[in-house]
Amino acid sequence: MIVIYCKAHHEQETNHSLCNECQGILDYALKKIELCPQMDNKPTCERCSIHCYRKEERETIRNIMRYAGPRMMFKHPIAAIVHIFDGLGSKNRSKAKKE
Repeated sequence: MIVIYCKAHHEQETNHSLCNECQGILDYALKKIELCPQMDNKPTCERCSIHCYRKEERETIRNIMRYAGPRMMFKHPIAAIVHIFDGLGSKNRSKAKKE
């Protein structure tokens, strides 16, 4: 999603690289995912009870996802479908925890 967003909003030196800003966001997100205490049974971040990202980064990621999410179906359809199913699965997990 970050690559889709970056290509549309920032100039890059090559087609395969991210600008420094987006690379920093990606590095931050990967670090937070690596340190996530719920990785074994992780819901999507939207449905997670723990917010790992600082407020500024959370808003940046939301903006990236709002832009790139609808475009993923055309660029990476399998990843988009997997993401949709992950979201549906996390809804079921959060309902099960409440019951």
